[in-house]
Amino acid sequence: MSKRWKIAIVVALAAVVAIVVINKQKGSPPAGDKTGQGGAQVSPPAAGLPRLLDLGSVSCIPCKMMAPILEGLKKEYAGRLQVEFIDVNATPDAAVPYNITLIPTQIFFDAAGKEVFRHEGFFSKQDILAKWKELGVDLATR
Repeated sequence: MSKRWKIAIVVALAAVVAIVVINKQKGSPPAGDKTGQGGAQVSPPAAGLPRLLDLGSVSCIPCKMMAPILEGLKKEYAGRLQVEFIDVNATPDAAVPYNITLIPTQIFFDAAGKEVFRHEGFFSKQDILAKWKELGVDLATR
């Protein structure tokens, strides 16, 4: 493993530890926060669409590598796949409902909103599309 990846992993772990510490200090979500995400703006699942949720940070290296992939998927598969990103540094409570232990984490939801797979770390576009296919979701024909 290269020194660069080791540093990225240490930074990601430090961010997760910070999130856990902050969440323990804050306690439960504020009253009236129905999202349980401390005000994170996540779109409701689009009816009938599979959803890819990426929880990361705009500052971690693997997360930065994921950003153009997520944007590309969002544009290329508009109307067939819902793609969301939550910056867990900007909204630390956002990781809590998803039991995030490492960033980036990608969570795959079926069209009914049920979690069907999750991956931690960088995930290439090719691997994401292959996973959807393996899960029985054909994005080409939706």
